[in-house]
Amino acid sequence: MIKKGLGFAALCFVMGFTPVYGREGTAQANAVLMNAQGERVGSATFSAVPDGVQVSVEVEGLTAGPHGFHIHEAGLCEPPDFKTAGAHFNPHEKKHGLQNPEGAHLGDLPNLLVGDDGKGKGKALIQGASFGDGPNSLLQFGGTSVVIHAAADDEMTDPAGNAGARVVCGVIVSESE
Repeated sequence: MIKKGLGFAALCFVMGFTPVYGREGTAQANAVLMNAQGERVGSATFSAVPDGVQVSVEVEGLTAGPHGFHIHEAGLCEPPDFKTAGAHFNPHEKKHGLQNPEGAHLGDLPNLLVGDDGKGKGKALIQGASFGDGPNSLLQFGGTSVVIHAAADDEMTDPAGNAGARVVCGVIVSESE
């Protein structure tokens, strides 16, 4: 059932839904974050800001420590390995890593820190991203997704920072859906 539901969310992207505008005229989108067992473990909210898109994430039920946290190129999250989310969102064909002098992918985000209680909360700016037309849009044809990895991203190693398995995934959808 979860697999079909996530596939439907991806189909919404293919059909061309547009963003809805929330308070202060900012475009809004969100993602329901699911683990490999199909259980909801958190959410991510996306808001347009002058320099790009700000993402706020909250999760629970993860192992303590830093976790790689990225935007991926496809709006499809099929468990258990979430490989259907594709590679990192990288419309300008950069190298991986926020610390890489040849990077970074547009979808590279700082590590998400999870506490001993299994909960994590964070915000990051996806500088240059948008909800509009063009290659930097998070609401493009085929969609995009949020992926949290099992381990920390080293912020340098191509293609994914040695962050390990994909343990959480959520399709980014416009709030109007």
